[in-house]
Amino acid sequence: MRNRIPVLCLVCLLAACRESGPPLGPAFTGPGAPRFSTTSGDGLHGAIAFHSNRDGDFEIYAMNADGSGVTKLTNDDAQEFGPTWSPNGQQVAFSSNLNGDFEIYVVSDDGTGLTQVTHAANAFNPVWSPNGKRIAFISNRDGAFKIYAINVDGSGMVQLTPNPEGVPTDWSRDGKQILFQSFRDGNAELYAMNADGSGATRLTNNPASDEGDHAGWSPDGKQILFSSTRDGGDLDLFVMNADGSGVRQLTFNDATDDDPVWSPDGNQIAFQSTRDGDEEIYVMNADGSGVQQLTFNSALPDGTPIFDAVATWRSQPLK
Repeated sequence: MRNRIPVLCLVCLLAACRESGPPLGPAFTGPGAPRFSTTSGDGLHGAIAFHSNRDGDFEIYAMNADGSGVTKLTNDDAQEFGPTWSPNGQQVAFSSNLNGDFEIYVVSDDGTGLTQVTHAANAFNPVWSPNGKRIAFISNRDGAFKIYAINVDGSGMVQLTPNPEGVPTDWSRDGKQILFQSFRDGNAELYAMNADGSGATRLTNNPASDEGDHAGWSPDGKQILFSSTRDGGDLDLFVMNADGSGVRQLTFNDATDDDPVWSPDGNQIAFQSTRDGDEEIYVMNADGSGVQQLTFNSALPDGTPIFDAVATWRSQPLK
């Protein structure tokens, strides 16, 4: 894969035509439904949001970090994918073509309060600022995909990159930097820039594709998690120091391991993988050990997991 944006859209639309299976858990029925447990029985923390077409089209779901309590957050005939939790854990942002073009939407963690944030052209890959007030995303509103930022209420949109880019992937905990993937030097590499788009610095430099469309800083800001084809062709998971040094491989698999995300405490990593023949969600320890499969949806893709970071953000003041 991947210039991920158009490819992912096509995958979503085609996959929606597949035969679907039953959902693994009940949907929220309205306001006031209980939130997910913050600690599961096996010690995993937080909740995980993800997209799946298990009901026939792509919707946004959430579940406990051990795979239990699968809950649908959206329920319509559109395609919704690429979810990300707000810093306070009370909302999920995602991309949807509910009103025609793919746009950024926000929904509460009980499935209510669906709100459209962006308007005009296509918008993908939302990334929350640490204070929960702004969302970075990629859009082709001027003809080429570039990175933008916007207030959650839809105001104050600014363009951050002058050239066509890959995707924004994470916002630093102090709000000062945005991690992003770019093809500006010929292949997919990871960069960090100031939150206003200035001062872009290249972090990876490899002939292979450093995907990173969901790459992210660890909760302590000292490491960056990403996916890459640098081990021989298929995507595996890697971690490096925040300055790009000390790259270490975490998974060694002939299948595709992709879209890794940190747990709030930095002790686990959730990711999607095709190692059982179709795309499912897994979790493992931060050193690559203890891999556990969380979803079991034969021939149906469950992808782009994202941890609820509420445990991290509640332990420190918002900037």
